[in-house]
Amino acid sequence: MTYALAPSAATASAQDTARFLRLVLRVDSVSTAVMGLVLVAAAAPLGSLTGMPVAFAVAFGIFQLGGAGCLALIAGYPVIPPALARTVVGVNAVCAVGCVVIAFADFVPLNGAGVVFLLIGALIVTVYTALQYTGLRRMTASVTATATATATATV
Repeated sequence: MTYALAPSAATASAQDTARFLRLVLRVDSVSTAVMGLVLVAAAAPLGSLTGMPVAFAVAFGIFQLGGAGCLALIAGYPVIPPALARTVVGVNAVCAVGCVVIAFADFVPLNGAGVVFLLIGALIVTVYTALQYTGLRRMTASVTATATATATATV
C-alpha cells in the first residue's frame, strides 16, 4: 500500500522541520539590521570611539543591511532551500574570520576599543553560524528521515 502526502502537508512538514533554523535566521536578520543602522547612523561617534574610519563604518553598515535583507528573505521562504542555508552558514563563517583578520591585520586603524568591538562582533557571528548550522542539520536530517520512511512505505 502506498500513501502519498498531499503537497500542502509536505510543505507544512518541511516548514516544521525548519522552525529552529527559521527562528535563528530571523533573529540574525534583526540584529544584523540593527548593527547596520548603528554603523551608518553613528559612523562619526563610533569612529572616534573605535578608530574606525567613517567611510569603513558606513560601508560595513550598508553591507550588513543588505545581509539582513537576505536573511529575512530566506527565513520567509515557505521551504528553506538547504543550499541557501549552507550559503548563510558559509558567509557568516567568512564574516567572523574577516572580523578577526581586520581586528589584527592593521587594514583599518583601530584602537583597543575598535579591536574589542570587532572581536565581539566575530563572536556573535560565530554563535549565529553554529546555531544556523545546527538548524540546517536538523532540517536536512528530518527531510532525509521523511524520505527514507516514504521510500520504505512504498515498497
